[in-house]
Amino acid sequence: MKKLFNNKKIIYFIVFILGSLSSFSLPPYNWFLINFFTLSFFFILLVQNKNLEKKNYFFYGWLFGFGYFLFSLYWIAISLTFDTSLKILIPVSIIIIPSFLSLFFAIPAYLLSYFFKFKNLALILIFSLILGVFEFIRGHIFTGFPWNLFLYSLSNNIAYIQMTSFIGTYGLNLVTTTFFFIPAILFLKKIKFELILSSLIFSILLSFFFIGEFRLSDQNIVSKNQKDLQIKIISSNIEIKRFYDSSKEEKIIDEMIRISNPEKEIPTLFIWPEGTLTSTYLKDIDKYKTSFKKFSKKHLILLGINDLNVSDNLKIYNSLAIVDNELNIKALYRKNDLVPFGEFLPFENALNKIGLRSITNNYQSFSKGDRRDIININNDDFNLNLLPLICYEVIYSGKLSEVNNYDLIINISEDGWFGKSIGPHQHFAHSVFRAIEEGKSIIRSSNNGISAIINPKGKIIKINKSTSSGALSEYGFEKLSEMTVFSTYGRNNIFFYLVLIYITLIFFLKRQGR
Repeated sequence: MKKLFNNKKIIYFIVFILGSLSSFSLPPYNWFLINFFTLSFFFILLVQNKNLEKKNYFFYGWLFGFGYFLFSLYWIAISLTFDTSLKILIPVSIIIIPSFLSLFFAIPAYLLSYFFKFKNLALILIFSLILGVFEFIRGHIFTGFPWNLFLYSLSNNIAYIQMTSFIGTYGLNLVTTTFFFIPAILFLKKIKFELILSSLIFSILLSFFFIGEFRLSDQNIVSKNQKDLQIKIISSNIEIKRFYDSSKEEKIIDEMIRISNPEKEIPTLFIWPEGTLTSTYLKDIDKYKTSFKKFSKKHLILLGINDLNVSDNLKIYNSLAIVDNELNIKALYRKNDLVPFGEFLPFENALNKIGLRSITNNYQSFSKGDRRDIININNDDFNLNLLPLICYEVIYSGKLSEVNNYDLIINISEDGWFGKSIGPHQHFAHSVFRAIEEGKSIIRSSNNGISAIINPKGKIIKINKSTSSGALSEYGFEKLSEMTVFSTYGRNNIFFYLVLIYITLIFFLKRQGR
């Protein structure tokens, strides 16, 4: 074993493999148990090499992160294969993006090397804390990329992730990372006190499952609202080529209406996916009035469409609109959080000169909406307050809304850019976490992705996989009788309270070590 630890090249290879294996803990595989091995062994490799130059720890962390993100984010490159002018960016997405994200593992590994005088359990808490803080930074820096936190490996364990309703995704990610490191204690030189405290910490992990099971079984905190209102989620498989071909748009509308199968006497809110109309702006939607006559006055249609504003220069918005059967606009939301390169091109003036443009818009970058207001629908058939989210916006924990006075979260998406890869599964997992955190039902409609009705506890009521099209119908929606702890007490403020608890515990262990 000592020879292994003294051979840098072998360690480099092992660390890369460990990160690569950890990527299979994420959706759709969810082999979360693998993280107990990979993260613990990674930690052992770091603390058993205390005499190396500090730059080596940085490189160890970077290699682990590179393997992790290389194998879990390869699907980003698929979105660049639809336009020949963008294929030049494929190496960037495959190599540069994982290389950059790996820095959020590399820096914590480097910083850990300054704390090697601490005992093993304190080191685990320190490393977990630094990683957790850097994961929080990763979710907020620039436009934020909170993708593939270690916590998401447990996205199928609905009981365990109920804790996000209390401490949020970043908080539970911090605690979960600590759990994954705990087995390392068994293979390191330790004292009896560390074993006892490690067992106590691990028992907390088990308690999360029991707390979650109790919350799931508690029927008193959930009620059914608007039982007479039908909500119909349309899941389609329209080819991504429509972004480059406007000739088939009318056929697409007819297909969406066929799937919707409107029943004239039943009050219904139809949820169509993002980018339903890609060649028609909202101001020109009237040309499809004849087709929409198949809906009745008791119907509203929520759909994704581009909105054009020429009053202040030329601005194009990726938007969510609600219209009636006469195509009168009842509500409009313009997407706030845009995807770099996908919806807007950084340094657009310069990069346009070499032929680059945003992926989802052939003309220019989308403009950013300035706010996310709650959409209120109130008439004889509808009494709803909706929080609109378009595609990627559902991934931002604690940033959905500053208020909580809404009934439902509506998330429309276009996942066809990522083919039949693991990407749509990872995207969908975020919706489950947001439902639990905010204590709201989520209605998700996706083209070429996963459409579903998710209740406020994260239970999937109905689902339509990305391989099939169709409609999901539900009368009314479930609602919690009270706000979650996470949404009540400042959302991500709770993460910083946990940071303080970790710091306190680390100093306690340091004193015990003396």
